[in-house]
Amino acid sequence: ILNYDIMARFRRRTCIILLLFILFICSIMMALKTLRPDRAGFGDPFGLGLLPELQQRTVLLDNKQNSLNRIQGDTVTRVSNLHSIAVNAMKASMPPVNKLEEELSSPNYNFHIFYYSWFGNPQFDGKYIHWNHPLLPHWDPKIANNYPKGRHNPPEDIGANFYPELGSYSSKDPSVIEAHMKQMRSASTGVIVLSWYPPGMADENGEPTDDLVPVILDYAHKYNLKVTFHIEPYKDRDDRSMYHNVKYIIDKYGGHPAFYRHKTSTGRFLPMFYVYDSYVTIPEIWANLLTVSGSQTIRNTPYDALFIALLVEERHKHDIHRSGFDGMYTYFATNGFSYGSSHHNWASLKAFCDSNNLMFIPSVGPGYIDTSIRPWNNHNTRNRVNGKYYETAFSAALLVRPEIISITSFNEWHEGTQIEKAVPKRTGQVVYLDYKPHKPNVYLELTQKWSEKYRKEQEQWLM
Repeated sequence: ILNYDIMARFRRRTCIILLLFILFICSIMMALKTLRPDRAGFGDPFGLGLLPELQQRTVLLDNKQNSLNRIQGDTVTRVSNLHSIAVNAMKASMPPVNKLEEELSSPNYNFHIFYYSWFGNPQFDGKYIHWNHPLLPHWDPKIANNYPKGRHNPPEDIGANFYPELGSYSSKDPSVIEAHMKQMRSASTGVIVLSWYPPGMADENGEPTDDLVPVILDYAHKYNLKVTFHIEPYKDRDDRSMYHNVKYIIDKYGGHPAFYRHKTSTGRFLPMFYVYDSYVTIPEIWANLLTVSGSQTIRNTPYDALFIALLVEERHKHDIHRSGFDGMYTYFATNGFSYGSSHHNWASLKAFCDSNNLMFIPSVGPGYIDTSIRPWNNHNTRNRVNGKYYETAFSAALLVRPEIISITSFNEWHEGTQIEKAVPKRTGQVVYLDYKPHKPNVYLELTQKWSEKYRKEQEQWLM
């Protein structure tokens, strides 16, 4: 009997201790919950609401509290259950591991985002690349003489008006590539439009980057993202070299699970290629490649694809149609800079595309400033207005009900169109712009918000 009483008291004390421990854990969690803002730091003008990850955590805590209330009625017979919940509560306070699909927003494959892999630093590349961008002179010598010349001197002085959270990084750094993929996935984008030059070629300030494509594809696949190609205006780009390079891309990368294929209205799955500065090549040359009767035609071959031309001026829409392109995009994040980038022209462009069986892909951006490399170009600056400019662009894009929206850009730092995380920074000579009063990830959050809004509205368009 004595042993029975001792064991009974021991079990009661154990139950009480476990119960107090559970209550202590839950009270801490509830206290932390009360510290979270009801809005994600944006205030009423942007109406962002709680972020998805905060919503998930709130639901998790509420479920734990309900479970605890049910358990309290029978502490003696459910000691093992209490112990299990205590362990789960402690685990819940730790960050989850390798649960990407649960942690991140689902990818939206109708949100395409322009991405640049041309940055380098001494650790990975032996020197700085692109961060040390030269100051470009104005074409009028009289104007050029009024502005500074020379190059930027990283890491404190970079060719950008904002400063990246990751610093003057190398695009070859695996940790940087992974961070970028995670950021793009958190923004609920789905397709990376990778700036691409043929093997051995690069822009005038960079180095060849084609050998980086397999790594980018691998990391994109890890985050369930797709990759398509933004073919830059390389030297001697014409119908013949384009056929060769499209064949090269599809042969080398087309079998990768992250290689993007777009489902057409006829049910075919075709690669897609954005062609930057397509207007510098005359329509007759493009027609050789892109029309069925062309001398270098790619149509109805294993390398057929969707080709999207850049529209800058209004007259380009007729050239694009004659050339045999499948659609057009506007790229520039400067409302009013060109006919194509002016939001009020998107409705007429969409109508033209609809009547000619073309895709219209408007490009939205968070703002524009390139005075770090073009100090004379102040008149094209577009202030971000704490995110309002970006939201206005998205709103204008949704009004024309496009099949795809493109985003300029994830990391074109030279032109200040990036949505990548940026941080405040001040050096002896430079004060960089930043995203304050918001957090470094504010534009990722806004992209995720509009991705969800686009998804919901698109469901109604299709009804």
